[in-house]
Amino acid sequence: MNNIKKILENTIQRFRERKIILPTFAQMRNPGLIPDRIKQQLKSIGLWDLNPFNLFRITWKNEPTPVGGGFGKVNYLEIPSSLTGIKARVVFLVGKWFPTGAHKVGAAYGCLAPRIITGQFDPTIHKAVWPSTGNYCRGGAFDSYLMGCTAVAILPEEMSRERFEWLREVDAEIFATPGCESNVKEIYDKCWELRRTKPDYIILNQFDEPGNPVWHYHVTGPALEETFDEVKEVSSHLAAFISNTGSAGTIAGGDYLRTKHPLLKVVASEALQCPTLLNNGFGGHRIEGIGDKHVPWVHNVRNTDVVTAIDDEDCMRLLRLFNEPVGKDYLKSQGIDPQVVDQLHLLGISGIANLISAIKTAKHFEYTGDDIILTIATDSVELYQSRLEELREERGDYTTLQAARDFEKCLLGAHTSDMKELGYPDRKAIHNLKYFTWVEQQGKTVQELNDQWYDPDYWSSRFAMADEWDTLIEQFNERTGVIKEYL
Repeated sequence: MNNIKKILENTIQRFRERKIILPTFAQMRNPGLIPDRIKQQLKSIGLWDLNPFNLFRITWKNEPTPVGGGFGKVNYLEIPSSLTGIKARVVFLVGKWFPTGAHKVGAAYGCLAPRIITGQFDPTIHKAVWPSTGNYCRGGAFDSYLMGCTAVAILPEEMSRERFEWLREVDAEIFATPGCESNVKEIYDKCWELRRTKPDYIILNQFDEPGNPVWHYHVTGPALEETFDEVKEVSSHLAAFISNTGSAGTIAGGDYLRTKHPLLKVVASEALQCPTLLNNGFGGHRIEGIGDKHVPWVHNVRNTDVVTAIDDEDCMRLLRLFNEPVGKDYLKSQGIDPQVVDQLHLLGISGIANLISAIKTAKHFEYTGDDIILTIATDSVELYQSRLEELREERGDYTTLQAARDFEKCLLGAHTSDMKELGYPDRKAIHNLKYFTWVEQQGKTVQELNDQWYDPDYWSSRFAMADEWDTLIEQFNERTGVIKEYL
């Protein structure tokens, strides 16, 4: 207890010196609760600036501008039937307008802030370790800097160049582990090495930290609900929520939506080249933002209805179709709204995978124009320019003929194979896979593994932690005294 008190004293002093204020989960969900004087400060601050006030921009409701923006409605993009070839409406929440250009700053905040306010992390001593396949460690490094903490990033060496360059800009310590997107085990091995050799390194593993899904349940879930209410018509109903599994944080938005729309289909997407959920498969792939070969500890598998596997080659082809000038011109020539075409850059590689998954889901369930599918664009093509350059070098100039092929094959030709509706035994089988990663390798207990499946209060009690954290955040801010200047 004395150690916790000392850590809190050190942390409060650090925050007081650096004028840091922590936003509550309620403020991230509803920026209207943010004090007006803080909003005034944001008018002169860029979205990516390393300024503590940008903690208040961890929300889906940032004004879509790089500098000085305020807050408004949720940023979203609807993809028309002329592009998807299905009758159902597909609507994306857009992650580009978060600091760092991806919503992972929110998941990272949900993991670090609770440690700060409960005296488990001393920014004057500890370093925050962010194991990730990309955006999470970037978001964690950003949050760490804004909270006066030192960041340590662990990510596979084959991730996009942009990720490493940005991490160096914020002075993060970087460990590049062997392999590509699906080599998560190697990341975990590095975490264990750091635990043994560097006791001041605190591991914030998005795959088992409850703050990751808690943030999405309380912030992403309501943002999805508000977006549905914004776009729906009298006859509309919410048919499905699509989410790449990755760390299984974002898919917790489906847990929230289920409380409002019980008949909703929650669809987990993964790479066909590494179909772990679909058929216990393994392998490497190119859909950056999805960690594979295991089931994340924080994935509430009982709430997942469908698994789809997406061919990473289709994602690479659509990355070019959506962003090469020739591809964009071709889409416009096919009668697709130019304003929509000019916004397709808002979909990064994992967003494209979610689009294909939405099409497969709509075809499988024969959705109509009254059905709305919600999904997520975690980041934008801005973070994948090096991948476009690599594709140009590898495959040559993009042509109108290739654009026609890609449109026909990867979008209009998306098929319903490589997907599965999950029954009770299927869900239980996926859940049981957690044993091999988390109990055998990572020190979790069989008792908690069983509680995740059998205890009806297990997940709801964890999602409820946000209310307690908000109370502690408010108390913490009062103790630093910085908030008083802006009330």
